[in-house]
Amino acid sequence: MTVPAPGRYNGTYTAVVETSEAWIGIPEHGLSQRGCGEKEMRVLIIEDEVRLARNIAKAITETTSYAVDISSDGEDGQHQALSNPYDLIVLDLMLPKVPGLDILARLRREGNRVPILILTAKDTSQDIIRGLDSGSDDYLTKPFDMGEFLARCKALVRRTYDRPDPVVQVGGLSLDTSSRLVTLRGQRVALRAMEYRLLEYLMFRAGQIVSKEDILDHLYDFNAENFSNVIEVYISSLRKKVVLDAAQVSIRTVRGQGYVIEETPA
Repeated sequence: MTVPAPGRYNGTYTAVVETSEAWIGIPEHGLSQRGCGEKEMRVLIIEDEVRLARNIAKAITETTSYAVDISSDGEDGQHQALSNPYDLIVLDLMLPKVPGLDILARLRREGNRVPILILTAKDTSQDIIRGLDSGSDDYLTKPFDMGEFLARCKALVRRTYDRPDPVVQVGGLSLDTSSRLVTLRGQRVALRAMEYRLLEYLMFRAGQIVSKEDILDHLYDFNAENFSNVIEVYISSLRKKVVLDAAQVSIRTVRGQGYVIEETPA
């Protein structure tokens, strides 16, 4: 199977997020970066072809900066899916120990509504119908185009947060999830990688109180220590860059509960 090189799926990729993080390896259960586990919304890949899973994980992280965990068999994948909060699961059907459809059926039976994208070599119309009827949100067959795959992943995550438009706006603050461009009243704002990730997560949940624990679950590696104080540092940094009275946007601290980004009156 040939999969396009991660990050080069449609020519040049331009990101406006300033980042100095460097890859230090891709362990079996997820991607790691230098720093304090600085990652974004979480994706679980359940795929027994380890090389393919790592290529997919690398492509997802480089082009979306989502945090990625990898499970190489159905038993471990099912455990991860049931135990941890994910924003998307990429699920192979032909897995050792527990078949993909069994994992899908159990998640839906237990009321887990996480978006699931089936990625499989089973490409007959009957297979596709069965996968969709079993509760998956999308179905893609191997071999596949990496650009199409990444676009489907991003669309499913946006749908989870009721944000079908790739451009999210709060007051005079605009964030384009496709280009990762952040503008404040039309002027580009240069953000560090973690600042962007935190801002995107808050803006996806604009108007809602987001707890520190929720931020840790979605932005931090499960193997990282509790760097909750770092969240406060990045919140403070974001406020200096994007919170202006004229922009009609604020990041408010709700004592004992968390943070909320919201539009403010003119």
